[in-house]
Amino acid sequence: MSSAGGVRRARQLLHVSVLAQSAAPCGRFLAAANDFGEIAIFGLSAALSAEAKEENRRPVNVFKAHSGPVYSLASTERLLLSGSDGEIRGWGWAELGRKGCRELWTRRPPCRSSLEVPEINGLEVNQRHELRGHQDLVHVVALREQLPQVLSGGEDGTVRLWDLRTGSQVQLIEVHKYQECSRPQLGKWIRCLATESDWMVCGGGPALTLWHLRSGTPTTVFPLPHPQHHALFHQDMVLSGGVGPALHLLQLSGDVRGRVPVSPPALRSLCLHPRSPEHQVLTVAGNSPKIDVFTNLGYRAFSLSFT
Repeated sequence: MSSAGGVRRARQLLHVSVLAQSAAPCGRFLAAANDFGEIAIFGLSAALSAEAKEENRRPVNVFKAHSGPVYSLASTERLLLSGSDGEIRGWGWAELGRKGCRELWTRRPPCRSSLEVPEINGLEVNQRHELRGHQDLVHVVALREQLPQVLSGGEDGTVRLWDLRTGSQVQLIEVHKYQECSRPQLGKWIRCLATESDWMVCGGGPALTLWHLRSGTPTTVFPLPHPQHHALFHQDMVLSGGVGPALHLLQLSGDVRGRVPVSPPALRSLCLHPRSPEHQVLTVAGNSPKIDVFTNLGYRAFSLSFT
């Protein structure tokens, strides 16, 4: 790279945001995507080893995946899927550690005009259905593992539950209309959504809230003043991150068990990696080229970096 190219790259990295992550099925690698259309592949098992060196915390490969931001990633046993502006691409995990890797296929969801190219904000691997009902952008989707159902949340302030056998909507929750969740000064958009058994956690403009899906009622409103961008269930807790440099560890009762400092000034993506039956690794990313790695939820062990 020329000196001018190196300066340009250094300036770019000052403003990079890591928008999505996905773990390889083997557990050895992590894919992370940024707002410049790049995907980085990290050797996570090598970075976690007792003999790890500084170079093990840098990517084994970085490649241009899309011309626009990469908003979402998902994995199958064989493929890494990436979503950008109006397109989804499939990449072979077996090739991603090598320079010059190429996509295996590209799909472009239909859009009504060139002015309405959709952002592929969320990816889940299941089966093909076209689910219609949202009145604005869909920001996030979450599969219910025990049932043929999927949840979706979007800019219109709704969470919708869909039956994947028929493609029909079976439940609608207008989160912003519940007084205990509503924060009109921040908007009604739903950005984060996770589900486990009969429970759902969602938030964005409205407060991060735990819901009982069968009854369609909010049970716990978490005391976080800022919008949350990503949340997930982990054991007896909810983990969340959003505006502000912190990972929140939340008890289902609503108590905040911990607020752990992180490198990014805002979080966009949380990813749990099974390392062994007794131990899990969490990686968190956001408005920074650094991806923080936790082997214990109480503190950050080290950071991976796009640099």
